[in-house]
Amino acid sequence: MEQPASVTLDPLQRLDGNGRCVQIRNWIGFWLLGLCNNFAYVVMLSAAHDILEKQETRNETASTSASLHVDFQVGNSSNSSIYDCNPVSTAAVLLADILPTLFIKVFAPFVIHKMPYGVRVLFCAIMAATSFLLVSFSSAVWMSILGVIFASISSGLGELSFLSLTVFFSRSVLEGWGSGTGAAGLIGAFLYSGLIQAGLSPRITLLIMLVVPIIMFISYFFLLVCPPSLPQWRTKETEYAALVSEDRQQLLDSSDDEEPESSTTEDQPTGPLSFRERLSVIRGLWRFVLPLGVVYLTEYFINQGLMELLFFHNIFLTHAAQYRWYQTLYQLGVLLSRSSLRWLKIRKVWILSVLQMLNAVFLLLAVRYLFLPTVWLVFTFILYEGLLGGAAYVNTFHFISKETEDRHREFSMAAASVGDSLGITVAGLISLPVHTYFCSL
Repeated sequence: MEQPASVTLDPLQRLDGNGRCVQIRNWIGFWLLGLCNNFAYVVMLSAAHDILEKQETRNETASTSASLHVDFQVGNSSNSSIYDCNPVSTAAVLLADILPTLFIKVFAPFVIHKMPYGVRVLFCAIMAATSFLLVSFSSAVWMSILGVIFASISSGLGELSFLSLTVFFSRSVLEGWGSGTGAAGLIGAFLYSGLIQAGLSPRITLLIMLVVPIIMFISYFFLLVCPPSLPQWRTKETEYAALVSEDRQQLLDSSDDEEPESSTTEDQPTGPLSFRERLSVIRGLWRFVLPLGVVYLTEYFINQGLMELLFFHNIFLTHAAQYRWYQTLYQLGVLLSRSSLRWLKIRKVWILSVLQMLNAVFLLLAVRYLFLPTVWLVFTFILYEGLLGGAAYVNTFHFISKETEDRHREFSMAAASVGDSLGITVAGLISLPVHTYFCSL
């Protein structure tokens, strides 16, 4: 017997008779949200370096880098290291960038349900715009650093919020989100360096970038087709009460001869998860979070501890140009693998963590013993590194979404986002002494 439409149709299809069109709109919407969420963070870091360089007049020999993560190049004419080191490791900047995000991801999942999604998106867009304005008009170092912090807050809160948001849509939007975040690094680096190369000042370039928070606003409020269950402007407590009432009414409207699939509204608890439930869910997430954290720890150890030391003398690229190409190829690998979920799914993410650890050990030995004969081999390993990192990210959240109970899924997606930030933080702490050791040789 054909079932009533209210029972069989997906919420997206109830909103729009053309379910395929809605899915495409939502996929594009999440792609743009992923792009905008990471774009401000990526571009603003390079701009902060340019402006700090002007503010600190003692660093007159500093060279500008348009790379993804800022390379503070302080004048050091007496540098006798074979690695052509900068006195300050890029890991120091990385720690300043990631610590606010880590703080948000650790604590926000326990209280963020009290803030509706519409308010969160507005807050993230305002934080991103503020970071652009602060860095572009900064007259002191502390203003630029504050801009970095605001960008980190926007990116961290945005990531856990948009990952949680995906549970209200078809699972395919995770592909769009992953691909968009991967594109942010590549597009951001090229666009910023291109505008600077065209002769625009960092300040004007940053003011142009204010269009990015506007695109985030439009993508969420005008492009996405949100299901009725989404708590866009109401608190979670109010929304859960409405959902219970809606579910009960749906049961009353269903045909009498049909046995309901489950009586979740009667047999299972409703309302927001308790603190004890949230801790229980977190314990179950470690099988996903730990491999993801290891991948990002080794990945950013390469990026911030080793990459600037993989320098080849007397070739067609300068040291700064080699570093920029390393970062560009890394971002290309991330983009490709974060966009691959439709064609390739990897359940055993721990395999990727093992491969990334082997990659880090190999490159560490390459830095120490200088046995790599050509920069092209390094290019290959950096591209491979990005492929592993991007694949670990999208597959982790895909299988969390697929294997977690419905009641826990939204919280799980937010809580698991701490894995990459925790790994990046540990990588920054490890990279500082490693950088110091090699530069002392």
